[in-house]
Amino acid sequence: MSFKNYKVPYAVDEKYSKKAAYFSMEFAVHQPLKIYSGGLGFLAGSHLRSAYELRQNMIGIGILWKYGYYDQARNQDQTLQVQWNEKIYSFLEDTNIKFQITIHDHPVWVKAWYLDPETFKSAPLFLLSTDLPENDYVSQTITHRLYDANVATKVAQFILLGVGGAKLIDELHFNPEVYHLNEAHGVSAAFYLYKKFGSKEEVKKRLVFTTHTPEEAGNEKHDIHLCEKMSYFCGMPLDEVRKVTGMEGDQFNHSLAALRFARLSNGVSQLHGEVSRQMWKKYDDIAPIKAITNAQNWRYWADKQMYFSMDEQNDERFDDRKNYLKRRAFDIVADQTGKLFDPNILTIVWARRFAGYKRAELITRDQKRFEALMNNKKYPIQIIWAGKPYPVDYPAISDFNNLVHLSKQYKNMAVCIGYELALSKRLKQAADIWLNNPRVPREASGTSGMTAAMNGAVNFSTFDGWICEFINHGNNGFLIPPVDYAAMTVQDQDQYDLDQLYDILENQVLPMYYERFDVWRQIVKNGMRDVRFQFDAGRMANEYYEQIYNG
Repeated sequence: MSFKNYKVPYAVDEKYSKKAAYFSMEFAVHQPLKIYSGGLGFLAGSHLRSAYELRQNMIGIGILWKYGYYDQARNQDQTLQVQWNEKIYSFLEDTNIKFQITIHDHPVWVKAWYLDPETFKSAPLFLLSTDLPENDYVSQTITHRLYDANVATKVAQFILLGVGGAKLIDELHFNPEVYHLNEAHGVSAAFYLYKKFGSKEEVKKRLVFTTHTPEEAGNEKHDIHLCEKMSYFCGMPLDEVRKVTGMEGDQFNHSLAALRFARLSNGVSQLHGEVSRQMWKKYDDIAPIKAITNAQNWRYWADKQMYFSMDEQNDERFDDRKNYLKRRAFDIVADQTGKLFDPNILTIVWARRFAGYKRAELITRDQKRFEALMNNKKYPIQIIWAGKPYPVDYPAISDFNNLVHLSKQYKNMAVCIGYELALSKRLKQAADIWLNNPRVPREASGTSGMTAAMNGAVNFSTFDGWICEFINHGNNGFLIPPVDYAAMTVQDQDQYDLDQLYDILENQVLPMYYERFDVWRQIVKNGMRDVRFQFDAGRMANEYYEQIYNG
């Protein structure tokens, strides 16, 4: 097919006729396409799937990572091993589009690949690569590893996504009315558009921005002189960069630049919208920050048979299906770890990206209580952990490895590797309890619990992110009661959450599962019902059009 004068290859719903280009560093569209690390990618993948279902006039712009994020393997002693394996995708189409962008005052060739909407039922996705024989080796490595640890490489990746993405759109003659930055990685597009349209006002008409980071410190900053040296600003003199972005000092804050170039922006949960408005209010000339709560694509994630059984009020079939899903998932756990789990035992799963604030090992910190919990004969439990730490986040890798070593002491504790889309779905189906205990208010949204609920798992969480809009303690999940965390030290906060976690688990969750299963089943169903429409990405994709693109 020809990609000149590109149009989305399906009939567009009139409601969503405004052309949008959605920029993201990562997209988790389907398991075979390994170009994502965690939540941001899962979110972007669901967004594209729902955009396809709603027939929205949207294309995705991303990067084709040659080695993906990394492959999670094991050392001889079962601890984490990081592997970089080349990925080959026969289902991507060569657009035959090649063009040059400038990185570090040096021309770099960029090639565009295409994921057809019918391949995985997603909106069209264009993926950029610099891994070409025309480029020198250093330029080729720009698209080797997602979130490369080398600062200069990372800045080059940001330039590729932003400038390269905006230039690709020109090559396609797509002419979007909206450029949507999913996180600030692609904000270099604003400088390309500034050069193209000649004024900040013209850029503002077209640019919108979604922020996912609830702390100022977590927003990426780089040395402004390094950015200039690497051609981040598309040849704009530094004095002018400072004038249009309002940046002073030596640090270039990507999120602040995005907020100043955008017409509208949004946080990714109602709470995160408030946190973001508070966080950025000391800065002038920033876009209004709305809130659109993240969501996940129900059609892709949900176990339909559980939903059918629930709709038919067939409890026997409902229970039987969940039992089958657990058994199937436990085959994977047994294959990986040699642990044989029992589908009739309450199973807790903690699975997501390993990061310090998410506190993967929180439940293990009280050794005495953990020991008693794991050896409880009256109310037996099983616990599974999984997740990929950032490959050079050594404290998070250490947490992972410590859990692996601890698991060697228990038949009913397992730590899995390879936490990507496929394993994520299986572990959600394995879970009776989906444990989520980030340090409040560090989780902007979090979405893993949504897809867990779509597979008959009950959320047990701290009061953060999307959970604040969803959970009703004892009705559709379990909640660690929020307190004034701001007045606490980190140690006191962790201790409070840990004590509450055990009290609720020992006194409410376990007795209910084993002694009042009818009540338990009702909580499962309530969660499935409540998540079905409110946290389906169709609602989210529609809100982006109504509140942001058309706003």
